[in-house]
Amino acid sequence: MTDQPLSGIRIVDLTRVLSGPFCTMLLADMGADVIKIEPPGSGDTVRGAGDQKNGMSWYFASFNRNKRSLAIDLRSQQGKDVLARLIAGGDVLVENFRPGVLAEMGFDQARLDALNPRLVVASINGYGSTGPYVQRPAFDFIAQAMSGLMGTTGDPGGEPMRAAPPITDLVAGLYCAFGITNALHARNVSGKGQRVEASMVNGMVSMLAYLASEYFARGKDPERTGNDHPLCAPYGLFHTKDGDIAVAPATKETLERFMKTIGLEDMLARPEYKTMPQRHARRHELRVPVNEALSTDTQDNWIDRLNAAGVPCGKVLSLGEVFDDPQIKSQDMVLDVDHGQHGVIRMVGFPVKMSGTPCAIRRPAPRLGEHTTEVLEELGMSAGEVAALRTNKVVTSG
Repeated sequence: MTDQPLSGIRIVDLTRVLSGPFCTMLLADMGADVIKIEPPGSGDTVRGAGDQKNGMSWYFASFNRNKRSLAIDLRSQQGKDVLARLIAGGDVLVENFRPGVLAEMGFDQARLDALNPRLVVASINGYGSTGPYVQRPAFDFIAQAMSGLMGTTGDPGGEPMRAAPPITDLVAGLYCAFGITNALHARNVSGKGQRVEASMVNGMVSMLAYLASEYFARGKDPERTGNDHPLCAPYGLFHTKDGDIAVAPATKETLERFMKTIGLEDMLARPEYKTMPQRHARRHELRVPVNEALSTDTQDNWIDRLNAAGVPCGKVLSLGEVFDDPQIKSQDMVLDVDHGQHGVIRMVGFPVKMSGTPCAIRRPAPRLGEHTTEVLEELGMSAGEVAALRTNKVVTSG
């Protein structure tokens, strides 16, 4: 497939685990040629993580589709020489090492500029490349804690709570992919590459949204509100006859439609409930009549009635229910990808839909070193040179 947005862009991918591989997966889904560089023998540590079926980690497969694997020992000088040749002919270099490691490997900015002045160099790290925390090890759980996400999440009076997905890894990877595509566009104008950096903590801080705005305005931390909205009420999870539903009447108009649909519109005329701050201050007492009204009918009936009235609502679904949901299926958010000897692997689909140049699965996640010979030959190496590298254990082929 040649008509994808990033067709013709070659990405040298030094990343591992999640934030970087997620970034390069997004770019690969858009057509970029991503060459995933892995250490011989073990490869990316995620190859051994999660459920293994037919010799393949489904975790690894889900974040490394559409890539080629080059297994090479970058601790050796010969391996670094190969990397230099890849960089010289590439468009983007992506790494998620601790700041400074790339320079320690012999690839500081001056050398990268000399090898390829058009190169976009992208880094993903925990805290950024300046400041007192630069050398600290980073992990999603710590980034959730250090970014304010955990401090604002959880029940009132309860302990701080992390988000279940590794959200800071994913946000950093998403921002890095966004930065890379912007840098490539800027290169079309200037002819020069530039550095792109995204960090797990910075990315999550940027996602604090109105929580940060309210802190700046009030000068005090927002209280944790669990499933309640920190500004709006009634808003959250409510009880029906056969289970909970989530309801989000965030505007005056949708709130009026919600209260009318459940037969409580007169409550909004009471002086203690007239304004949003008043309702929010009394959200716990408001919850009682709302739950009583919703308990008269079932989840499905209320969801039909409220959606018909233009009130956002829905069930709290398990993952099994999510991936069996007709809307999710209609959006092709579940993909079955043939991995040859490893069988068919199910994974999450493409969140971005493009009418003219859509994302596509061009190749499954690679076996370790599967494309080593192919990539080296593309660099102009002879069969003898490739064999010598293999004999010296600089590279391995899948």
